[in-house]
Amino acid sequence: MKRRTFITSAGVGVAASTLAAPAIAQSNPEIKWRCASSFPKSLDTIYGGAERVAKRVAEMTEGKFQIRTFAGGEIVPGLQVLDAVKDGTVECGHTVSYYYVGKDPTFAFDAAMPFGLNARQQNAWMTHGGGMDLMREFFKGYNIIQFAAGNTGTQMGGWFRNELKSVEDLKGLKFRIGGYAGTILQRLGVVPQQIAGGDIYPALEKGTIDAAEWVGPYDDEKLGFNKVAKYYYYPGWWEGGPQVSFLVNLPQWEQLPKHYQSVLEAACADATADMVGKYDVVNMHALKRLVGAGTILKPYPRDILQACYQATFDVYEEEAAKNEKFRKVYEPWRKFRDEEYLWFRVAENTFDNFVYSAPTPKKKS
Repeated sequence: MKRRTFITSAGVGVAASTLAAPAIAQSNPEIKWRCASSFPKSLDTIYGGAERVAKRVAEMTEGKFQIRTFAGGEIVPGLQVLDAVKDGTVECGHTVSYYYVGKDPTFAFDAAMPFGLNARQQNAWMTHGGGMDLMREFFKGYNIIQFAAGNTGTQMGGWFRNELKSVEDLKGLKFRIGGYAGTILQRLGVVPQQIAGGDIYPALEKGTIDAAEWVGPYDDEKLGFNKVAKYYYYPGWWEGGPQVSFLVNLPQWEQLPKHYQSVLEAACADATADMVGKYDVVNMHALKRLVGAGTILKPYPRDILQACYQATFDVYEEEAAKNEKFRKVYEPWRKFRDEEYLWFRVAENTFDNFVYSAPTPKKKS
């Protein structure tokens, strides 16, 4: 009797496991997406952000959800990723939202605002400061939902053929610069040029432009800017902590199973942490190599920084007065920035200023 009961129970168990397998498979449908990147493959860290998202998504869905990444220009030009995602040409894209300030300066809040937030502050703004909700509402008007999927940390201020000594040296300067900073620098006589990453070197080499900024030592070295310009300025005041974003076509997002949505969101968060960490390691080594090879490292003159700072907030106030979408984000962002600065002055800045200027402790004999 017990033997028959055991066999019967075992049979039920086998049947249950047989039925469970298809059910599990059905809950993990096969989905294949294409991701258009704004970056060339040679820039393994920033381009690699999208690849890391794809890798983590595949791992967490046992290969059922696959995202194939295409470099800038392979499907669409690097600066047209937003439109490709909006129109459904691709399901998703990996880009920096300030590339699209020509459509609306409000896009810059999703990436970096001149004299704005550093990487940690940007993360705080997006995750707990209200920034994500505000930007999600804005992006909805473009048929897109966006996620933070990378951050470079504070960037460098660019490569220049000639030394900058004062604000006067900015007049007539043809400067490849992305985002909202170009609008601000125009106030000081600069002629901004919006050029995708892979096209900057030939423009600088041929003299089509006089100066160019990109990211930082690691990527700039890969692109060879030190071979055609010797002055390397810092800081990139327009990019204190630029966020790289993963854009998803909204209807495609809404069709994803809920657990796939969670997987994608987690993969983007992982890519953000990974990119920050990698840049902080590779940049320190690249900067040493660049200086060792003859690059002249210089801070921006104080009067240039002061003039740019004033022009920045003049532009913000003017834009907020005429652009309701911009004002809706700018006012809470400005309040958050001011309060965050107060906190960072207390502990972070005091710590940084001391340890960076302190002499190397003597070793005990």
